[in-house]
Amino acid sequence: MGVVNVTPDSFSDGNAHFQADQAIAHAWRLCEEGADLLDIGGESTRPGSLGVPAAEELRRILPVLEALQGCGLPLSVDTCKPEVMQVVLQAGADMINDISGFMAEGAVEAVVASSCAVCIMHMQGQPRSMQDAPDYQDVVREVHDFLASGARRLQGAGVAADRIVLDPGFGFGKTVAHNYTLLHGLRQVIDPSYPVLVGLSRKSMIGAVTGRPVTERLGGSIAAALLAVERGAGIVRVHDVADTVDALKVRAATLGAIP
Repeated sequence: MGVVNVTPDSFSDGNAHFQADQAIAHAWRLCEEGADLLDIGGESTRPGSLGVPAAEELRRILPVLEALQGCGLPLSVDTCKPEVMQVVLQAGADMINDISGFMAEGAVEAVVASSCAVCIMHMQGQPRSMQDAPDYQDVVREVHDFLASGARRLQGAGVAADRIVLDPGFGFGKTVAHNYTLLHGLRQVIDPSYPVLVGLSRKSMIGAVTGRPVTERLGGSIAAALLAVERGAGIVRVHDVADTVDALKVRAATLGAIP
């Protein structure tokens, strides 16, 4: 999953793709580099971020979403606002990636009548304060229970099980230790009935162990992606598509999947 941030304040690439034409060009480049799907976001969810109104989020997203309709890849929209979900689904989004796990009032109703995929993510707290003091008794069990409950809740509302993807939410209300405990125990975190999406690319957990700034975390990000795939992840959300694809090809060849 290639990341397309249409924001002025993303932690990973700042405002490099804030203008619609920049974001569209970046998305096409990710397609050429081997992305299997694209994730478009119009609101930064980095620690400390305050969010934007739905109208501004849509102003950023819609031109990009519309321009990419012919790219041949599924298009995901990263949003937690039901009103944004409704509009982007009408505009052709194939997936809604919700960092709040469809907990907002009206979020489940916004997707239930669609055939779109839905990604339920775990987050403790809200982006503005989630890293202030993350606290768990057993992070693996608690994240597992939240995601399992979310999947049951959506299915109970009428969302088919084969539409659901689960994401443990690395970096969202978790310390470095919590993140690595989750990565180590990823198979215990997720119900194997559902595909697993992980977003580890360039995150502070990589910087914490490598000492690298965000622009120099490629090696650590690739290592984390490979470890996640080894532990059952089916989708890796990344900024550096070409390099991650290469690493996954080498892994596949080593395992005998490529002659």
